[in-house]
Amino acid sequence: MAGFQPSKLGTREHWDHVYDEEIDNFNEMGDEGEIWFGEDSMMKMVEWTLKHAPPPCRILEVGSGNGVLLCELVARGYDPSQLLGIDYSPGSVALSRQVAQKRGIGQLSFTQCDFLAEDPPSIAHVEGPITSWDILLDKGTFDAIALADKNISGVTPAELYPERVSGLLRAGGFFLITSCNFTEEELKDRFSKPNWGLTYHSRIQHKTFSFGGKSGSICSSVAFQKGS
Repeated sequence: MAGFQPSKLGTREHWDHVYDEEIDNFNEMGDEGEIWFGEDSMMKMVEWTLKHAPPPCRILEVGSGNGVLLCELVARGYDPSQLLGIDYSPGSVALSRQVAQKRGIGQLSFTQCDFLAEDPPSIAHVEGPITSWDILLDKGTFDAIALADKNISGVTPAELYPERVSGLLRAGGFFLITSCNFTEEELKDRFSKPNWGLTYHSRIQHKTFSFGGKSGSICSSVAFQKGS
């Protein structure tokens, strides 16, 4: 099991600084910002979603970054009013909104929300918070959370994360995660717990490389499904 020491990459201050710089770049050059793990990995997540949970469905992206993943889903037929991106960095939210506006996408919502401490807000045509999303997407967010320090009770944010994921999914809903810090087996061990009702569903094959007689990939993508 991967174990990590707390790092600045697990702090809100770090990501606020990152997105402040990316907003400046967007305003000056129209640069939408970095796509974590690359465009190929992101598009594989889009393809997986289309195959296993085609529209219509409600999708929550946890740690939405620059918002491009949800924009790509809209481009492939998902109703933007049924998608929501959340991030605890206000700069991320601001950048995502600008990217969506640049792409001409209306009704796609991005909002500031601390996933571990707050319930995501409602989306269009739904009264009150949604606790039964069809899909939760994570592209690098759990990696950052795993680098955060323990809370005052001595619990790491990474320990709290799987239960939060399960609590927001409907029965039969999917959680698709892409990580560069955890292997497939480590992700299965973290999230496939009977008390959370999440079981392994499928994986995404990424490009592999060989070094020193061993093969691997730059990231791992695993999907889990919530039981009834």
